Formats: sequence, C-alpha cells, structure tokens
Amino acid sequence: MQSFSQRQITANIVKGSLGNMIEWFDWYIYASFTIYFAPSFFPSTDQTTKLLSAAGVFAVGFLMRPLGSLIMGKFADIHGRRAALTLSVTIMATCSMIIALVPNYQTIGIFAPTILVLVRMIQGLSLGGEYGISATYLSEMASPNRRGYYASFQYVTLISGQLAALAIQGILQFFLSEPELRAWGWRIPFVIGALGAVLVLYLRLSMDETQQFESTANQKDKSSRGSLRALMQYPGQVLTVIGLTFGGTIAFYTYTTYMQKYMINTLGLPNRTVTAINFLALFIFMVFQPLFGAVSDRIGRKPLLYWFGIMGTLLTVPIFVGLKYFSSPMMAFLLMLGGLLIVSGYTSINAIVKAEMFPTEIRALGVGLPYGLTVALFGGTVEYVALWTKSIGHENIFFFYVSFAILVSLLVYVRMLETSKSSPLEK
Repeated sequence: MQSFSQRQITANIVKGSLGNMIEWFDWYIYASFTIYFAPSFFPSTDQTTKLLSAAGVFAVGFLMRPLGSLIMGKFADIHGRRAALTLSVTIMATCSMIIALVPNYQTIGIFAPTILVLVRMIQGLSLGGEYGISATYLSEMASPNRRGYYASFQYVTLISGQLAALAIQGILQFFLSEPELRAWGWRIPFVIGALGAVLVLYLRLSMDETQQFESTANQKDKSSRGSLRALMQYPGQVLTVIGLTFGGTIAFYTYTTYMQKYMINTLGLPNRTVTAINFLALFIFMVFQPLFGAVSDRIGRKPLLYWFGIMGTLLTVPIFVGLKYFSSPMMAFLLMLGGLLIVSGYTSINAIVKAEMFPTEIRALGVGLPYGLTVALFGGTVEYVALWTKSIGHENIFFFYVSFAILVSLLVYVRMLETSKSSPLEK
C-alpha cells in the first residue's frame, strides 16, 4: 500500500478542498442572485410570488440532498473517493453552465422553469454526495495526528464558497446596473462557477486515492460495500450522526443565513451594512475552523462539542435578544461573530467525528446519508420556521427552538464515545 509524504497529503487535501469550495460557490450563487433572475423564469406581477417560486426551486435542491448522499455515497464506497469526487464536480459544472445558458420564459415558455427545476434537482444530488465523500476523503487522507486540522478544511471551503459568491455579487452590483443584472448579468456567476469547476475537475483527476479505500478495494466480497443493509449494522452510529447534526445544522443555518435576514427585516439595518457585517464575520469564522480542528487533535473532539452545546444552549436567545436592544452595526457584528465562534465547536470537527465512527466499506454512505437527511429536514427548514414564528408575532419562539435543538445535541455529545481514541480510521 502506497505511503504518502506530507507534501503529497497537503496537495491532495488542497485538490479535494478546492472542489468543495466550487460546489458550494455554485450552490450559493443561486440564492445570492435569485432576486435578479426570478422574473426571467417565473413571470408574475407580484414580486413576492416570483421570489417564492425561485425559493421553492432552491428548497427542491435541498430536499434532493439525502438521495444524493445515498447514491453518491454508495458510488464512493464501491468505486473510490477520487472517482466519486470527480463525478460530483463534473455534475455541478454541467448544471451551472446549463443555468447560465438556458433561455428565459419569454423565449421557451414553461420549458424555462422546468429545466431550472430539473437542473437544481441534479445539483442537489451532487451536493448531497459531496459532503459525505469529501469528509471521508479529507479524513482518510490526513495524517493520523492531524485529522482534525485537515478535516476542518471542509467548512473552510464551504464558507469560502459562500464568501466568493458574496464577493462576485458585490463586484457585479458595483459595475452593472440593476436592469443589466436582471437582463443578463445574473448569468455571469454561473459561468464563473462552471469554468472554476472545470479547473477543479482537472485537479481532481490527479488526486491520489486514499490508503484506507485501496486496502479494502480488492476484497472478494463486495456485496455489502456501500449498502444500506451494511449501514444498518451500525444503528448506534447512525443515530449519533443524526443527533449531533440536529443542533449543529440548525445553529449553522441560523447564524450564517437567517441572521442576515434578521438584521435587515427585524433590525432595519441597511443591506450594504449587513452584507459587510456578514462578509467580515464569515471570514473570521472561516479562519478559526483549522484552529479549532488543530485543538481537537490535542484535547479530543468532545471538549469542542461541549463548548458548542453548552454555550449554544445558554447564549443563543441572549444573542438574538441583544441584537434587538443593541442594533448598532458594531454590536451586530460582534454578536454575530460570537455566535459563529460558538458554532465553530461543531463545524470545525463534525466531518472528522462522523468519519471516525464508520469502517471504510460504508464510511462515505455512513457519514453522508444520516447527515443529509437531518440537514434536509431541519437545516433546510430553518428559514421557514423562523419566518413563520415572525408572521404570527412570536419570533422569540424560534430562538428558543434553536436553543432546544442544541441542547438535544448536547445530550448526544455527553453519551457518545470520544471518536479520536477508538476509530476505525486507525485500523
């Protein structure tokens, strides 16, 4: 079995991480540019109806992620992590280019939104597979004493994809007028995403397969590899992944996605101010991921999960209530950053914790499927729950909901084993 040098490990981690960044960039630009392209696909005299239709397509992509975790996870456990990651970024590149080139409703009628829905469904499959496969690849490729550090780059690239989408949006808003953005400017970021994905595809073709997969690739009995039947032999691990993801995904989407809308709609802060706050806070959040990951290599994974569970349970409500009373831009930034640093206890190590629970034969499926289901059901509905509580005049209920979800995950953290001490990754 081939042994990799530290330089080879780093190169492979970079190639895998860049692909993750491009996939998330492609995903986020849809949300960022919805306001501009919605009229091209969903003709209506009511702006809200247009946005809701486009948001519905976004949600459809979200709901396809568990199926993507199942299909792509099985593919990765049978054919290898490298092959699956290459397929994933190829799908995303193709879909982004189709969105960039598809004619509008006035040109091809109902086919325009139909194509958009189908493409978003396929993108959802791709992204659903990307999480479990990339988490598995980064965890298996990393040197044993630095797995937490290297695996944390999954969220570094996830956040950098979001930041890149925000940056492209800002640049286009500066150079193009709003009519130009609505007419054709919104297509530019999808072209950028597709071209970036082609570059990453080239890099991923030169990635090495992980030693763990290669060591099991020649086993005679492959019938159970990547199968649901084999996965169900680990019910405790599956339930643990669901439990630790439950509070983490709700908190992550609350602090990274909903908080931006909360600052605009509830606090009344200007859009540009909120964009600046969001960008800077997310950038610092990104920088802290490998620091938290490195700490977990020294003291274990559970202390960081305890940090997130305890602080998130106790401080989520005060942070959002504090935003109402101290709604200056500086206080909004500090409170958002505080929330993100709390969430870092989960985001920085969630990939490695899950990868350390499963054997090589079902690792990609075991990491991705229960995670994908939980994110689709709870992470993907964060904004809807928040807006519903606001619509009935009791927005504070949502903040208690987030705190309760984190508390549930904290109970899981207390009962679970320290994965860094007894992991199939080391066998």
